[in-house]
Amino acid sequence: MLWYEVSEKNKKLNRKIVYFLFLLFSGILIFINPACKRTTGTFSEVLPTDSITTPKAVHLKYGISYDSLNIIEGKIRRNQFLSDLLSEYRVPNPDINQVVQLSREVFDVRKIKRGNPYVVFQTKDSLNRTRYVVYEHTPTDYIVFDLGDSINVYKETKQIIAEQKTASGIISVSLWNTINEESLNLVLVNDLSEIFAWSIDFFGLQKGDSFKIVYEEQYVDSTSIGISKIYAAWFNHMGEDFFAIPFVQNNSESYFDINGNSLRKAFLKAPLRFSRISSRFSNSRLHPILKIRRPHHGVDYAAPVGTPVHAIGDGKIIKTGYFGGAGRMVKIRHNSVYTTAYMHLSRYGKGVKSGKYVKQGDIIGYVGSSGLSTGPHLDFRFYKYGTPIDPLKVKAPPVEPVSEENREDYEKVKSVITDLLNTVH
Repeated sequence: MLWYEVSEKNKKLNRKIVYFLFLLFSGILIFINPACKRTTGTFSEVLPTDSITTPKAVHLKYGISYDSLNIIEGKIRRNQFLSDLLSEYRVPNPDINQVVQLSREVFDVRKIKRGNPYVVFQTKDSLNRTRYVVYEHTPTDYIVFDLGDSINVYKETKQIIAEQKTASGIISVSLWNTINEESLNLVLVNDLSEIFAWSIDFFGLQKGDSFKIVYEEQYVDSTSIGISKIYAAWFNHMGEDFFAIPFVQNNSESYFDINGNSLRKAFLKAPLRFSRISSRFSNSRLHPILKIRRPHHGVDYAAPVGTPVHAIGDGKIIKTGYFGGAGRMVKIRHNSVYTTAYMHLSRYGKGVKSGKYVKQGDIIGYVGSSGLSTGPHLDFRFYKYGTPIDPLKVKAPPVEPVSEENREDYEKVKSVITDLLNTVH
């Protein structure tokens, strides 16, 4: 009975996905084809012009009418407290004390941050009396200090506008360069690299690789506050198509490929987010310091000191410490078959020590140049049954695919997704 209830819940969630994607797809078609748009008459065309009374405009900021007020904008300075700010704009000390008292139930005034914006509303008369002070604590949340006859303090949230968008690009140098050249939100670089982290080596992108993506971006006051949802994604890497299709299974949404296999694999493709390969796996490499040829059974990723190093999979740390030429190293046993090693670290991640279990993506250390090293880089090693293998050639098996009982619903979602991506140019 429990299985049936969970299955039915997943079906309802996936039907919602299909319905939403259908609406999104229809909206894009209407946007693309102007002939589909409806035209409506304006209100002035319906009523005689002499029957329309134009109301006097009321200008609002933070929900405050400022037609009769002057506005002063600024940013919190270093070591500036709320009492300092209020004193600067001639708020009486008794009022300041009352504001601080009232704030305790709304906002901890000790958490005011340097550099955050504030706005002061003052009367336009000769007294220039401060009527309101508004402090923006986050891009969405702000605190209003109402200094009227009855002092009040309250917290409000700005309206968030969500926009559905599409984007595409062709790689010339890197994904970051292409996203930047297309004037897209650079957060998409991280989103795409995370979605396809188990399928595509983003250090090995080729000129001519391409992508399409359908996503939702959120705005406050016309300023982007981030990407809130990826509805669909496609990447063509070295002539091979990779799809990211969102689907709810076991009460959790994740991305699947065109065949219904999970995009999440047992191992990440690389232990660093963004870097470059400076040396590959070799049985005979000229050592840059020792000047002799010997095997280099790993991949070197050149990156700045302090770049986070991630565990490529779940496992148990079996070694940490300083190991001669390897410098500071972490070694992880993932299962009875695979082990990985991370060398030349500058320092270890929080709580990293032998015997500790880590999850895929956990930060286990930071790039450095310890041991025998000509510069900051990560020497990454991969072992199968104790024998070193080329990390770039490891093909990890996927985790649980779409189940047979969910296959029909998945095919519906996939159909909408592929049609949606075909509209992106």
